[in-house]
Amino acid sequence: MAQRVIIPTLLRTLTGNASEVQTEAATVKELLENLDTTYPGFRARVCEANGELRRFINIYIDGEDIRFLDDLSTPVKEGAEVSIVPAIAGG
Repeated sequence: MAQRVIIPTLLRTLTGNASEVQTEAATVKELLENLDTTYPGFRARVCEANGELRRFINIYIDGEDIRFLDDLSTPVKEGAEVSIVPAIAGG
């Protein structure tokens, strides 16, 4: 069973305007690599050149922020909902 990935509006141009996609992965890092294989350029939009998650991108697995878990090494269970959420800043 795959994981369901919720795609934010800003990244939907990469997914053919799909608001959610399916993939299979053991970790968040693998999930992003798989998405990048299917949707070229995806990983570069959410990760820095060194592979770390961009500062203003948040990823949640079933509502849990991966930064408080194992970051990109966080395991992703079958059937999990993964949300990619760009932070909103303003003044």
